[in-house]
Amino acid sequence: MDREGFTQLLRAKGLKVTNQRIGVLEALSSSDDSHLTAEEIYEVVRVEYPEIGLATVYRTIQLLLELQLIDRVNLDDGCARYGMGAKDAKTKHHHHHLICLSCGKIFSFDGDLMETLEEYIQTTRGFQVVDHKVKFYGYCKECQIKMSME
Repeated sequence: MDREGFTQLLRAKGLKVTNQRIGVLEALSSSDDSHLTAEEIYEVVRVEYPEIGLATVYRTIQLLLELQLIDRVNLDDGCARYGMGAKDAKTKHHHHHLICLSCGKIFSFDGDLMETLEEYIQTTRGFQVVDHKVKFYGYCKECQIKMSME
């Protein structure tokens, strides 16, 4: 998504369009498959907007999380990481992650093979699942190639 797309997205959510908000969204959008920590987002954004403070980045992240524009990933290592969320709330539920144990890259994975399980839980337990998080740990293609050459 480009700057104009981000501007329209923020306006559609009823938010004021600021350079800091655009900068945070651009940093996350350009990070490809790597999800960034708040500090990493700050370092990226302050290149173009040196006046931005880390507190502003944290506030912006919190706002974007509340609006479900970005996702938070917790890898159980004490660091929260952030990435662009799904474009609409219906597909947000189907956003999973592949985590490379060697290089640490995080790959987003869309598609939900758990719908049948959720339906089974609803039918047998009367429990309505509204969200879930799935993380697969393993080795990306590049790391597998490196490991095979060692």
